[in-house]
Amino acid sequence: MYFNSKDRRPVFFLVFLLLISTGGCNSLKGSKPLLPIKEYEKMIVGNLYADYVGTQNCLAACHEHDVLRQHFDVSTMGTQLTKESGMPLVDCESCHGPGSLAIKDLSPERVEQDGLKGIKTVCDYKTLIDLENLPAPAQSLTCLKCHSANATFNLHNWNASSHSQNDVSCFNCHNVHTSPDLKVTPINTGKMCFQCHQSAQVEFTLPSHHPLNEGRIFCIDCHDPHGNTSELLRKDDLRETCLQCHPEIRGPFVFAHADVMEDCMNCHSPHGSVNNNLLNAREPFLCLQCHEGHNITAPDGSLISSAAARAYFSRCTDCHSKIHGSDIPSTSGKGSFTQ
Repeated sequence: MYFNSKDRRPVFFLVFLLLISTGGCNSLKGSKPLLPIKEYEKMIVGNLYADYVGTQNCLAACHEHDVLRQHFDVSTMGTQLTKESGMPLVDCESCHGPGSLAIKDLSPERVEQDGLKGIKTVCDYKTLIDLENLPAPAQSLTCLKCHSANATFNLHNWNASSHSQNDVSCFNCHNVHTSPDLKVTPINTGKMCFQCHQSAQVEFTLPSHHPLNEGRIFCIDCHDPHGNTSELLRKDDLRETCLQCHPEIRGPFVFAHADVMEDCMNCHSPHGSVNNNLLNAREPFLCLQCHEGHNITAPDGSLISSAAARAYFSRCTDCHSKIHGSDIPSTSGKGSFTQ
């Protein structure tokens, strides 16, 4: 059958489209990450030339790490090394990467000779992942491989937290080798947090302060170190956090102090203050930032001149004692937070 030049063009065009579509299908079959892989994510893969050999093979000969092993065995992670625990299996290689190269030269003969010489046999730990020198995101990602979503601890908000964004890693607060319980006890959170939050430490020493140093409250009562808000608050906002301990000011009130109901920090410093009741400024100067001063009148309505000056320089709460809100109007019927 004969085709002229005009007839061949549609055929070539169809073949060209077929080749393109076939190449496109092959590219779709390739394995690609859902998101771009960052450099720090590659760091936690471990040595690609090493194989996984199991914890017992890693620790059987390397006696340099005997103390670390003892500490780890009694930790909450160590209990997961046994199948009887019923928990997800965790071992040394889960964090340190495949260990076959680290123990490659550790023969029973060498271990015996080292023992006769009083030497603790050391593995080639440089072939393992250098966890201590990883960037903070990579250190945290090592932990988040297990501690995310519905795993042991729900840390799916960590990447959005102010701690994570400021390059604080799990390693800054937790050491998996030194304690039976990897959690930081509430009474120790203050000392740990003060390593970075030194300004807060100073505020807790001021004359009026929340009793953290006295051991009656703890940082984690208000803050969630793994949270996703800028202030790492336990609740959705500051007021709800304060109301955990101060429910008497929740309201709603018939006569509500608007600014107070909006944000407690309009009047109070959360950690400590030189003023009584954690106030940002002394009375009446705190109140005079929003309200004009006024004279005091006698019951008959006449001005009490001797007290007029003192009205500007005394405590407003001596008269306006229900400063957060009240359901009962004042004697004038205007609701001045007096009763």
